[in-house]
Amino acid sequence: MRDLIQVQGVVISAAPVGEYDKRIVLLTRERGKISAFARGARRLNSPFMAAANPFVFGTFTLYEGRTSYNLNQVSVSYQFVNLAAMQPGVYYGYYFLELADYFGHEGTDEKEMMNLLFVSVKALLNPRPDDRLVCCAFELRTMAEQGLCPELSRCVCCGKEPEEGDLLYFSQEHHGILCGVCAHGAGDAARISPAALYAMRYMAGAPMSRLFAFGVKEEVLLELRGVIHTYVKKNTDRRFKSLRILEIMCEKY
Repeated sequence: MRDLIQVQGVVISAAPVGEYDKRIVLLTRERGKISAFARGARRLNSPFMAAANPFVFGTFTLYEGRTSYNLNQVSVSYQFVNLAAMQPGVYYGYYFLELADYFGHEGTDEKEMMNLLFVSVKALLNPRPDDRLVCCAFELRTMAEQGLCPELSRCVCCGKEPEEGDLLYFSQEHHGILCGVCAHGAGDAARISPAALYAMRYMAGAPMSRLFAFGVKEEVLLELRGVIHTYVKKNTDRRFKSLRILEIMCEKY
């Protein structure tokens, strides 16, 4: 009997292989991002039929083959099947999985990203908060978890901590906020409102269990979307498929 290993993880992608099999990508606490073959997962009587799908959280028992892991057993903890019927929520969910896949690496502890995925996908199933706000929080918190969070507490150039009433700016090029003096030397500096800055600080550092325990006005949400989405776009080099779908659907939704 081959040695078995057990990992806690979430399926972030699944693709058909051959006539009956699937290749799944797992984000795991113990081994980071890994791929595994789920033999016979597309057969109607397969024990892997429901488990070898995106948005499934659980404990996965694997054995190592010559070139990859192979799925031996799955104990499902959560599977967000209801999300499939929610639009555009399901596409936000797929975008979250794509972003997690982009930053995932083998051999790293992905516990925090797993937790972020869980609370974010769960938030998409609720009427509040707005899906757009959930997306902003997921994007910014992902950048924070990856060590790419913009500087939000002091001027990124001179280091001055802002005082109440100060006009502040955000620079994509400088990766953070700027005071009024330093903003004159930054061509891309744009005003950021106190409400948007407060929301970004909250999203970057709030306990995971309280990440979505807030709301913002529509004008602040639009400001957040512009700043955060642009920041993620400038700090990644992939065009995410689900994001393209969301951009098309935004004309309707």
